[in-house]
Amino acid sequence: MDRWTTIVEPFRIHSVEPIRLTSVEERQRALEVAGWNLFGLHAEDVLIDLLTDSGTGAMSRDQWAAIQRGDESYAGSPSWFVFLDAVRELWPFEHVIPTHQGRAAEKILFSVLGGPGKVIPNNTHFDTTRANVEFTGAEALDLVIAEGRDPSADHPFKGNMDVDALERVLAERAADVPVVFVTITNNSGGGQPVSMANLRAVRGVCDRYRIPFFLDGCRFAENAWFIKEREPGYADVAVPDIVREIAGLVDGMTMSAKKDGMANIGGWLAMNDAALATACRNLLILTEGFPTYGGLAGRDLEAIAVGLREVVQHDYLRYRIRSTAYLGDALDRAGVPIVKPVGGHAVYLDARALLPHIAPLQYPGQALAVALYREGGIRGVEIGTVMFGLHPDGTEASAAMDLVRLAIPRRTYTQSHIDYVIEVVRWVAERAADLRGYRIVEQPTQLRHFTARFEPLP
Repeated sequence: MDRWTTIVEPFRIHSVEPIRLTSVEERQRALEVAGWNLFGLHAEDVLIDLLTDSGTGAMSRDQWAAIQRGDESYAGSPSWFVFLDAVRELWPFEHVIPTHQGRAAEKILFSVLGGPGKVIPNNTHFDTTRANVEFTGAEALDLVIAEGRDPSADHPFKGNMDVDALERVLAERAADVPVVFVTITNNSGGGQPVSMANLRAVRGVCDRYRIPFFLDGCRFAENAWFIKEREPGYADVAVPDIVREIAGLVDGMTMSAKKDGMANIGGWLAMNDAALATACRNLLILTEGFPTYGGLAGRDLEAIAVGLREVVQHDYLRYRIRSTAYLGDALDRAGVPIVKPVGGHAVYLDARALLPHIAPLQYPGQALAVALYREGGIRGVEIGTVMFGLHPDGTEASAAMDLVRLAIPRRTYTQSHIDYVIEVVRWVAERAADLRGYRIVEQPTQLRHFTARFEPLP
């Protein structure tokens, strides 16, 4: 297949879901009702939904068949053991604790390890990770390398943690650091991967200070593919083996199976520390359910087990990464500023570069995201000052970058859909000078981007 340039989806479409076409006037009214927050839209009013790749993909024929095998026994279901075996094929941790999604795993773990005075370093915390850390009173500290904060910098592993910065933090405050995290791929920084060499270096620092090393592993298969493509010595290593090598470097992980679990719901928390696992299971029973289902139906456990085997297949990952790059490369050629190189699950538009006339505290990312929906029915999400600018003490500051993420649901849209997205983004970019900023008129104290209401500035 490598001799051909056409991207061939490694699947056939088995069933279809209708999409409703709307007019600009209809979308304008929908925005007004939603308070100019794209999370507030009715999904049926969205033409191409790139809000997130979390739980929005199409499950395979074999996953739907597995759902029929789901056993709903409260404790010790056969579906639990199918799930456990599938997780351990890639992530052979002693303790695997299922949860209904990734943020539930984060909530449980940081409730045990966090607290006032604690510091949790990460390459870059994503929104729910940061919120769950800060909810306990702990500090969420971002230590991505300098290239990871520059959208235009060309670096093969812009998700890498700054190991020297981590060393300085631990030299000063090791007693306050209960765990070190790395997110693969680095969602907040443009879906950028982390190298195996960087993971080894972080492991070495953690070993010197005797601090556990955990992953947010939501897009582990995509990260492993980038290691295979970009890191010397891995071109001939199979993706499952790369994943298992990553697993051998860490003490535990949180996981949303709605990403590289290829399922519509689910997640897990895993670790080797028996005492920590006991404390986490105790919280799981209070909030999620019995440890062999963890807030999931047996059919969901079965679907995740199949998805974990499908996500590491060579043909799938080749298609996944190439189809995302197809969108990013086309926008780059058109002069639209994006985060480069293109990540695995999404293309990130650099709203701050495209809209220099809109100040960060007037939310250029929100302005661009709203324009894409109004003009073409495309729903993306702001990753910038709206999402990360509100601090726990109530103060506000601009984020490191103001981006709009166009996240590609797995196995859902065809090339013609993406060609349409390219056309709309180019049209809006050509008229970027006409866009204006927004102000927030209503917001919660945490994770405000989900429910805040906006109004356009005059």
